[in-house]
Amino acid sequence: MMTRLTFRRLSGEALHPFIPELARLRMQVFRDFPYLYEGDPDYETRYLQTYTEAPHSVIVLALEGDRVVGASTGLPLCHETADVQRPFHEAGYSIDDIFYCGESVLLAEYRGQGAGVAFFQQREAHAREIGGMTRSCFCAVERPATHPTRPATYQPLDQFWHHRGYEKHPELATHFSWRDLGEAQETLKPMTFWMKSLP
Repeated sequence: MMTRLTFRRLSGEALHPFIPELARLRMQVFRDFPYLYEGDPDYETRYLQTYTEAPHSVIVLALEGDRVVGASTGLPLCHETADVQRPFHEAGYSIDDIFYCGESVLLAEYRGQGAGVAFFQQREAHAREIGGMTRSCFCAVERPATHPTRPATYQPLDQFWHHRGYEKHPELATHFSWRDLGEAQETLKPMTFWMKSLP
């Protein structure tokens, strides 16, 4: 059954009441391939706190009524961590005019109803409203096609991202560290950036 979702953009202090729910949502959705994220509530709370403090950050909530069923984050790249900024510095980009789209998470039963498009539209609109942002980017984990937990039905999102105007930039790559499901220790995961111009 199709459910009518609504979307709401929040920044700064307005996010505080939603942080515990958003942390649970991220841990639930990111357990799936390709992220296979074991989850850490304390880390999640610290991570989301960034969006209450960083200038011009945004979280887009997807709601069914009053229930949060998805969320998407973004902030100017100049307020991101050194690991995120490093490939842009090395490739000669200015980080002052690039908007970084963080993650988009959505409960499985609400997928296929346009939330992914709305998340990008809302974050890009926010970037334009800030002013001075000429590009938008995000990064995605790289998992081998032969990964043992890759579901037979898994479809990469490359085509969807291309349709949103993003191009893959293999020269812009970094590594993030997290603990995969069932692993005892964190391991580095390769991440590749996608980018588009903001007209």
